[in-house]
Amino acid sequence: MASYLLIESRDPFESNDVGYFYDLARDLAEGGNQVTMLLVQNGVLAARPSQPATRLSALAKLGVRVLADDFSLRERGIKKVADGIAPSAIDVVVDHLEAGHKAMWH
Repeated sequence: MASYLLIESRDPFESNDVGYFYDLARDLAEGGNQVTMLLVQNGVLAARPSQPATRLSALAKLGVRVLADDFSLRERGIKKVADGIAPSAIDVVVDHLEAGHKAMWH
């Protein structure tokens, strides 16, 4: 079992390929891997209670740890996130890299 950190910086309302990254997280989790998805920059727009957030909440139910960068949330005026998504400091990236997790940035 491998550990992955997937960092999503794109807005799902603006870029159609964000869904493929969500699918990658699902496939990795279903394959028995430990997966954390961190939403940063415009990627946090999907953390708001909305249609794209339902996909993220579904990932969380599969065991994917879904985090949203707290600075990016504040910068975009987002005060509430959907179920299964937790605000987090960007320091989590360093923690994952230090632990040897495989990281991918989209």
